[in-house]
Amino acid sequence: MALAVTALTPQLLFQVASAASSSDQQQVKHGTQQLQSWEKTGGYYGSLQTIFIDTSLPVEVRYMCAIQLKNGIDKYWRKTAANAISKEEKTLIRSRCLESGINEPDRRLALQNALVIAKIVRFEFPHDWPDAITSTVSLLRSASQPQANSLHLPRILLILLYIIKELATGRLQRTRASLQSASPEIFQVLGRIYVDKVERWENFLQNGGDDEGGALEGVEQSLLALRVLRRLLIAGYEFPNRHKEVQEFWTLLRTQFGGLLSLVSQESASINLYVQTLIEKHLVQMSKLHLEMVRVHPAAYALLPDSTGIALAYWGLITKYGETFGSQTVTVPSKIGINDDADEVEKRSMEKLTLRGLLLLRACAKMVFSPAQTFKYQHAEDKDERKRSTGMMKTELLTNGRACEMMEILVTRFLVFRPSDLRDWEEDPEEWERREEGESDAWEFSVRSCAEKLFLDLMINYKELLIQPLLNVFYSVATPQNTDVLLKDSIYAAIGLAAPVLDQELDFGAFLNSALVSEVQMQQPGYIILRRRIAIILGQWLPIKEGLNRPMVYQIFQHLLNKDDKLNDPVVRITAGRQLKNIVDPFEFVAEPFMPYATGLLGALMSLIEEVETPETKMTLLNTISVIVVKMEHHISPFADQIISLLPPLWIQAGEEYLMKQSILTILAALITSMKDESRRYHSLILPLIQSSIEPGSETQIYLLEDGLDLWSAILVQTPAPASPSLLDLSQYLFPIFDLATENLRKALEITESYFLLAPTVMLTDERRTRFLTAFTSLLGTLKREASGVVTHLVEILVRAAESIGGPEAVGVLTTSIVSTGFLAKLLSGLRESYEAHQTTGPNRRHTNIDGVVETDYLSVLARIALASPDTFVETIVASVAQGADLASTMDWLLTEWFSHFENIGEPKRKKLVCLALTNLLSLPPTHHSWILSRLQALMTIWTDVITELMEGMEDQNGGDCLIYWDAEGLKGNGPEVPEEERRRDLTFGDPVHRVNVKGFVRERLRGVIGACGGEDIFTRDWLGNVDKDVVAGFGALGVL
Repeated sequence: MALAVTALTPQLLFQVASAASSSDQQQVKHGTQQLQSWEKTGGYYGSLQTIFIDTSLPVEVRYMCAIQLKNGIDKYWRKTAANAISKEEKTLIRSRCLESGINEPDRRLALQNALVIAKIVRFEFPHDWPDAITSTVSLLRSASQPQANSLHLPRILLILLYIIKELATGRLQRTRASLQSASPEIFQVLGRIYVDKVERWENFLQNGGDDEGGALEGVEQSLLALRVLRRLLIAGYEFPNRHKEVQEFWTLLRTQFGGLLSLVSQESASINLYVQTLIEKHLVQMSKLHLEMVRVHPAAYALLPDSTGIALAYWGLITKYGETFGSQTVTVPSKIGINDDADEVEKRSMEKLTLRGLLLLRACAKMVFSPAQTFKYQHAEDKDERKRSTGMMKTELLTNGRACEMMEILVTRFLVFRPSDLRDWEEDPEEWERREEGESDAWEFSVRSCAEKLFLDLMINYKELLIQPLLNVFYSVATPQNTDVLLKDSIYAAIGLAAPVLDQELDFGAFLNSALVSEVQMQQPGYIILRRRIAIILGQWLPIKEGLNRPMVYQIFQHLLNKDDKLNDPVVRITAGRQLKNIVDPFEFVAEPFMPYATGLLGALMSLIEEVETPETKMTLLNTISVIVVKMEHHISPFADQIISLLPPLWIQAGEEYLMKQSILTILAALITSMKDESRRYHSLILPLIQSSIEPGSETQIYLLEDGLDLWSAILVQTPAPASPSLLDLSQYLFPIFDLATENLRKALEITESYFLLAPTVMLTDERRTRFLTAFTSLLGTLKREASGVVTHLVEILVRAAESIGGPEAVGVLTTSIVSTGFLAKLLSGLRESYEAHQTTGPNRRHTNIDGVVETDYLSVLARIALASPDTFVETIVASVAQGADLASTMDWLLTEWFSHFENIGEPKRKKLVCLALTNLLSLPPTHHSWILSRLQALMTIWTDVITELMEGMEDQNGGDCLIYWDAEGLKGNGPEVPEEERRRDLTFGDPVHRVNVKGFVRERLRGVIGACGGEDIFTRDWLGNVDKDVVAGFGALGVL
């Protein structure tokens, strides 16, 4: 039932909040709507807090009010926000939040209250709430007293935790400085509480006692205090190592870290499981502190007490964890995963500590070898600390001996299969393969992936030291006689990862021929693991190693993708399918040697796509096929039918898996591009997919529009004329995209250009012509400079197409539409705005958006019309003249602006176009001569400028200018030509700019106008006599007449 409400009252707010938090969806809907309507009402958020802090009310209603209050603070607490919360209401909310927070019995509500306080502090501290921190610390002191309410301490710790988290994210220096000024006081109180709580529960664990509940409470509270301290040490100190209290606490944690680690690993049986979990969380918090310190304050980490010892302690932990990390089975049974690994104990906390240890060692290596990316400060003391810290890390931690030890441990203990890997491989091969591939990108969350990164860091930075030991191990292992598959897999993994380092040191071609070729054919149990690794290592080495036997590699992948081989299970074949992309993708790939293997490889990939189940795996394999299609170019044609036959069923199976459909559209675009005009036979299949992807208002358009446009563009580019009716009919779907005016607009305009080039006659029919010009009118003046230039360029193409098809008469029909749709009026309006702005000067000078390149684009449209037919140009201007204005005045300001803008045109092609157009106006009837001849001096200046520029360096000064193209065939490229490239070449070659000799054109038009004026004497008397003698002399020197 809808709630009929008007004004806000506390009782009414409670009723609405009760409705919004009820289980009745209709009440929830109406209640939520009413709460939203009150958001801008004065007193609303104070009333929300009143309900929120009233412990006698239902928890669900209070929680709803807490959420609304928190969201409202985000929206309306800032002073600059529209409908900001009033100062009085803010004061009320602030005055109650701390007291209510420490007395809140419900954990969920306590968290929300802490978030509310933290957000307010972020906005108000220190200016509007200067005592926020001191009040919190005062409450913290009181709560830590023995007689205090036991609820107060965890609640105030929670509040402080979120306050520091909020202030730590502040971007303003003022916010960080305020936190740092308060940090020593907070640290003093908080550190004492932490030490006291830890001593209490450690004493209970060691000596026992009656107060088990108090000890458990102490563990919880010390963990919460440690969470606060961790953030305070990182965000609250600019140079933590320079503060004595931080040094002392760091030393204390160093001691505790070892003790707690020993406690949970050796005496876990005697500790309550919940307590053990809490202690492990203490260790995790300490490890987070160590890692954040070395990342955020690298110099401080190195200079804090015994930081090298901490890093070495982590390395010891890593080494020990590595003893149980990998599979202990030396020879793999015939069935992967049957090993009994029930006794393998995978402690998540130990894994987290190991991972953070690896991350910390990577950060230490970065500190030494990439200092420019690590250190922020360059003051004298900072430089000294930087120098000392890097020196300490290099001499005490990352020594040559330890680098060798680390490399060996990482390769033999962490680049290995775990029993769980073998089990997961068998139980869910697709998911396991996908997860393994994804973990390499998410290395900060995976022990093995992070170990791989650290191994590569060592190989890069200790190249001379580590290459030979690694190769020695490799040579001892990489023989067909060695059947230790797990060891080989780890060594081969290392060789693959270090490929960029070993490129010049390892003869990979010899390794390929002597070992990999035979090992990939082994049928012994366990070699399935090595087959997967061989696919990966080939994918790592082939892109960087020149001169390898590529046909041999193609044969290996053909073998790995063979479903009939029992050792080629889904993991092996999916991995091979994924890695094949890296084999064909390099720049050195040549299609001809690949051709004999293409049928088998493509067939195996497509069969595998039908076999696998997860969309992600299907898309991965489709991506490989797409790369093959692109790299083979026109050589893909014989295999096109094979690929195309796979796609329609996949499209149907994809359903609402739009990422899969995107992959299908991408591979179709690649196929169309590679096959060029041969792709025409697939239009009947592809055009419906494009229509489905771009259908206005459909859900598919949201996800597939961009890919659909790319495919649509590819088809138009590769289609020879004449186009099919179905392809031409698709053009109607461009107009909704124009209306959307999104980032896809540029692509839609490119597609429009392709249509104009492909079927100009069809695009110039009445209906289509009018629709396009109407759309262009809407876009003109609303776009950025580049996009605006595309619109005017399209109109230029239409003018040229009309002239080519039907001469001046067709241009007249087109310009009628240009006028009727309002395009020309809008264009002239923009030019008029520019003209008026250019008449002003000084501080009050008017500015216009129609300037520079944009104005050149506008004038180019007029130039095309004037060059095609001067009479039509005048008729068009007459039809577009605004009411109350006459033709003479319009032509006066227009030509004034046109001539004055000429000097701002930089591109020679545009200069010549304008020159030809203005010169062509001399062929107008004598009644219109005054418009142009009254500006004869400016026109002669343009002639002199353009002819001089275009004839410079030409041997024959009476021949063509430098922009004329004499040989259209010479513009052709090598190989099969893209149909649209031919159309563009024809468009370019037919352009008067590239066809007409400017010198001869000026001579012809000038002689014509002299004759029309009654001869040279009359022309000189009426017009030439008014031109400056130097201008006349400069023009005469060109030898035009």
